[in-house]
Amino acid sequence: MSDRIALKGISAKGFHGVLDFEKRDGQTFVVDVEMEVDLAPAGTSDDLADTVNYAEVAGDVVELIEGESLDLIEALADRIAAKVLTRPLVEAVVVTVHKPQAPVGHPFTDVAVNVERLRETPVVIAVGSNMGDSVETIQNAVGSLWLALELKAASRVYETAPVGGPSQGAYLNAVLVGTTSMSPQRLLRTMQDIELDNGRVRKERWGPRTLDLDLIQYGDPVFDTDVRLSTEALTLPHPRAHERGFVLVPWADADSEATLRVDGEVRRVAELVAEVGTGGVTLGPDVDLLEDGW
Repeated sequence: MSDRIALKGISAKGFHGVLDFEKRDGQTFVVDVEMEVDLAPAGTSDDLADTVNYAEVAGDVVELIEGESLDLIEALADRIAAKVLTRPLVEAVVVTVHKPQAPVGHPFTDVAVNVERLRETPVVIAVGSNMGDSVETIQNAVGSLWLALELKAASRVYETAPVGGPSQGAYLNAVLVGTTSMSPQRLLRTMQDIELDNGRVRKERWGPRTLDLDLIQYGDPVFDTDVRLSTEALTLPHPRAHERGFVLVPWADADSEATLRVDGEVRRVAELVAEVGTGGVTLGPDVDLLEDGW
């Protein structure tokens, strides 16, 4: 069952329509917005930061109604949906635009256009393991992630030296690139559940583990849609990804055009690899994760 926030009857005067007098004189438009949002965190925390500020959403809708004149309310509905989906917690939205004063020429009570849009946000996830059968564990993790993501690309598997923490064996690492409709918070919880399903036990920081899944980036920094977030549970983009060869090397392998925001600047991952170097990162077992992981 999905949680939802509904805003009904947001009204403002706009100048949308194909006829000259509609663009000249304007008329009232009424908009309903229904957002699919994971409300479990807000229910626990009672904190506005864990939900969607519907007053701000209403303000965005009014701004679009009163803004650029469009010929079709279909276009207005699409723009409103796109604007609502820029809020990271909104996973899907249904927008209905009513045009009760439309020049239909016959008796009627309402004309309405209804559009539904799902979030399709690019994400980057790093996978690591150095306990048990790491190849099988990583394959199982990729198979589980198919339920949360539409996976687009995967790196080869790399063997990497451990960084920090106690003395331990080498890791197998990979990076996955895909899209998701989940919010960052819901995706993080899904990844943590997959870790638990694969025997992850959190005993010490940077210690050995059966499975480690890290959300490296959510959104696209090139288009300024990447989420920048710093909470106790999640920091985006990952604060140390830019200095970790075991993340950068497989990421560049999965996506040669990948970019990452570093200290406010959008950098190519391939350039970061050249700066950090490839020491301690070598090709591991020959595994096709997209073929073998499902």
